[in-house]
Amino acid sequence: MRFWTLLAVVCVATACAVNPVTGQRHVQFYDTAWEQDIGSNYYAPLRQQQGGDFLLDPELTDYVQSVGDKLAARARRKGELQFEFNIINDSTPNAWALPGGKISINRGLLTELKSEAELAAVLGHEIVHADAAHTARQQSKGVLTQVGAAAGMVLIGTQTDSSAGRAAAVMVPVLGAQLLTQKYSRDAEREADQYGMQYMSEAGYDPAGAVQLQETFVRLSEGRRQDWLSGLFASHPASRERVERNRETAAGLPQGGDSGEAPYQQKTAYLRRVEPAYAAYDRAMKHASNEEYGQAQAALDEALAIETREGLFHALNGDLKMQAGENQSALDSYERAVSLNGDFYYNRLRRGQVYLDMGRLADARTDLQRSLDLLPTATAHYLLGNLDRDAGNRKSAAQHYESAAGSDSETGRKAKRELALLEISSNPQKYVATAPASDGDGTLYCLVGNRTSIALAQITVDARYMDDEGASLQASRVLQENLAEGAQANISLGWKTSNTSSVNQRLQCTVTQARVAD
Repeated sequence: MRFWTLLAVVCVATACAVNPVTGQRHVQFYDTAWEQDIGSNYYAPLRQQQGGDFLLDPELTDYVQSVGDKLAARARRKGELQFEFNIINDSTPNAWALPGGKISINRGLLTELKSEAELAAVLGHEIVHADAAHTARQQSKGVLTQVGAAAGMVLIGTQTDSSAGRAAAVMVPVLGAQLLTQKYSRDAEREADQYGMQYMSEAGYDPAGAVQLQETFVRLSEGRRQDWLSGLFASHPASRERVERNRETAAGLPQGGDSGEAPYQQKTAYLRRVEPAYAAYDRAMKHASNEEYGQAQAALDEALAIETREGLFHALNGDLKMQAGENQSALDSYERAVSLNGDFYYNRLRRGQVYLDMGRLADARTDLQRSLDLLPTATAHYLLGNLDRDAGNRKSAAQHYESAAGSDSETGRKAKRELALLEISSNPQKYVATAPASDGDGTLYCLVGNRTSIALAQITVDARYMDDEGASLQASRVLQENLAEGAQANISLGWKTSNTSSVNQRLQCTVTQARVAD
């Protein structure tokens, strides 16, 4: 009773909405315009981050879109949302929905399903998440977990990342990472299951497909398959309770409907045929991340022997050639990757890096900028910053370094150093904090603190002081030792006072010079 009274007060004082799916009222501050804006802005970069779109079977993508369209036509907000369905080129079994109706399903989940009804169960579930504004509702409640952006593809032997840290620092804003890693409430999951099955039934599918789907999920979760645990189960936990609840829901819906086993098997025939190639590629990626390059090349060769049109395979081949110091062979592989998928950020990024190594600066700039347009990464920002710095475009270089410096990666740390090198002579106050200080004997100091993550040298301060007699003193002092990242030190001024309580008012310290330590 107390909850409903509170809800009524909140609804009057702020904003309450009627859920068009369930008919229930709930607090929601984010409207349809917000949902559409979030979906439009994040859909493409988040697909890029996770492997890009699956391009080798356009008919399969059309098929998934057609199944999604049948279900979306039953959505209660079909006139407000712009539903879209894509296949992500990743083996992790996963599916997700962004606000506004932007839905993706991974290649790896499609190979686990057995029928069109099971596909409809997955898509129907995600459609309800969008249709019932579950993300907007959770955002309104402030329950999204703050997480950093995930790492992207494997980078091997680049000029910006060491062998110990080869992940491209993908710079998707924090909200984008939240949208993919959030765990829906149990109520939201129940709604998505229940009404997703209703949409299935209305679209002519057998809702028993949702029961079969959850049974498969439970079996795989009990087997503790790591790819499942890091994929769909991370945000949509499987349980025996959900199986039984789906069974009850199905019993209350019209019996029969299409299971679509034959058309599903036909439409996914190519995907199932090349699944061993992607399994070999995944093994190659794992070997590469463990620096087992010979084993990685052997596994990748298996993948290429099955399917030579996959850009991911050629990009990894380029990585392995770069690791072996075979730059021309690497370039050939990246050229092939770009020709197969020029709209995947990683292919452009890596070819741009090879062009840079070869001194083809104009070509490098074109590819790096294109990769940045597709997906912001610290690597692209850093390398474009270097190009602008060398061309004398200091303002543009600083902007790129500033962006790259926001990444908690080796590239981010390199960018911070380059930014400091670029700016510290003209703006040392940005990198060194100062404050007046005194000790118990009344000896006066200028306290200096290194704001950066790099060591600084020749820190110079100008001190102005009004002594106990009212005389004005001025001096310039240099810190003799280097100041480590995040460290602080005292610079003695050679002055004393008998009134330490007023030092902050009478002593002023200003940094006038500093440089990055060698």
